[in-house]
Amino acid sequence: MIDYIIGKVEHIGEDYLIVENNGIGYKINTSTNSILDSSRTTEAQKLHTNLIVREDGMFLFGFTTSEEMDAFKLLLTVSKVGPKVACGILSALNPGQLQRAILTKDLNALCKGQGVGRKTAERIVLELKDKIAYKAYDDLDIVEAAFNSEYEEAVEALTSLGYSRYEVEKVLRTIETDDMIVEDIIKAGLRKLSF
Repeated sequence: MIDYIIGKVEHIGEDYLIVENNGIGYKINTSTNSILDSSRTTEAQKLHTNLIVREDGMFLFGFTTSEEMDAFKLLLTVSKVGPKVACGILSALNPGQLQRAILTKDLNALCKGQGVGRKTAERIVLELKDKIAYKAYDDLDIVEAAFNSEYEEAVEALTSLGYSRYEVEKVLRTIETDDMIVEDIIKAGLRKLSF
């Protein structure tokens, strides 16, 4: 119904954005990755959206990239995976990392998503492994590059200290972490988080 919204981000919440378009503020539930992308600019942005209608209300979910929206819609095809769980998964994994986790049956990676237990992770792998191989973003070199285990370990360590994933990722994205070991990423992250 609403395929995308172009507007200025007026407010950033922990798991949502308020985007103003023609004098109307739309609350768009989203992932940590899209929140971080949106926080980089004060200009009007395009968010790909999906309207979910349920008995208790209408909810707008949106993402800064079409790849993330495709991954969201794909996750919704899994039985017992709703929009909140799908967003939780996409807050922990980007589309490339999600694809890699499914193709390699990495249940631990999938369980990083909020609300995802082992049975849900197994169901995701079982129901999506044949579908995901045919998606447009299945270049395994890109997928491998997207999955940086040192970075993910550092994120986990810093969030275990009480920082939100949003705070941690916002800081780590300002640091060149490609050639760093986990301990150095954590130290660099802590230095910036403590200010």
